[in-house]
Amino acid sequence: MRVLPAVIVLLALSLPACSAPEPTAGVDTGTAVAPSSEPGSVPSSEPGSAPASEPAPPAADLPAPAGSLPAPAQREPGPAVTGEGAAAGPQAPPAGDPHADPGAVGVVVNKRRPLTPLDYAPAELRLPAVATAAENALLRPDTAAAVEEMFAAAEGDGVGLVLVSGYRSYASQESTYAYWVGQYGDPAGADTVSARPGYSEHQTGLAFDIGQSDGACTLVLCFRDTPAAQWAAANAAEFGFILRYPLGFHETTGFSAESWHFRYVGRDVSLAMKAAGTQTLEEHFGLPPAPSY
Repeated sequence: MRVLPAVIVLLALSLPACSAPEPTAGVDTGTAVAPSSEPGSVPSSEPGSAPASEPAPPAADLPAPAGSLPAPAQREPGPAVTGEGAAAGPQAPPAGDPHADPGAVGVVVNKRRPLTPLDYAPAELRLPAVATAAENALLRPDTAAAVEEMFAAAEGDGVGLVLVSGYRSYASQESTYAYWVGQYGDPAGADTVSARPGYSEHQTGLAFDIGQSDGACTLVLCFRDTPAAQWAAANAAEFGFILRYPLGFHETTGFSAESWHFRYVGRDVSLAMKAAGTQTLEEHFGLPPAPSY
């Protein structure tokens, strides 16, 4: 496992963020950490953007953003969903739902489908033997093994990938969400940039964020134009991964495009989705869209 100092410095300076890293020991401390992938800084020029994913609060030794709270770099907070689309609200998936088991590879977590229980934690986590931006990008063993295979294949093709973040616990997400409630003054504002505790894919240990080994455009919109993002988008399915938040599907997933956020679903599902041209897990499994809570 190689830790890339340049990427660490970049992350500390840019403060973006969908995923706050977890302790290497796998024991949650509940301490807020610097953001790493579900939303970040500066307004986006991307039209039709949806609510952001999951920023983490700045670490105590890092300066808070100047001025008013910035919108994520890759998106702008979208308007609240009203009418029929907002009526359903979040609720636990019904008993017998095959995509509700948080320990299953086929689990679907979104703004309408919380984890059950909300404080779920994977039974086992490990650090993949790949280049990382920190020493605490833990993942489930099956996901970690597939990450190792994908990163090795990318290196063979001359593309350098780095693992930016992985698992984040309920307690860590709770701290993240509380920070944004404090910044906005109410949950409605926080929901535009942060997933509520128990609603984050990172809590399953199946989701992770990638970067390019030279640190270019880490966790911001321009990452989608890098060789790392383009290689991963084209090849991830061969290793059991999907790009979880593709461009233009925010009304289905609830989140704007994140070209760095990948999710392990197993090769059967990833290859079936690629063959059919299906872009989201909601569509593939015939589940309703989740544009908001």
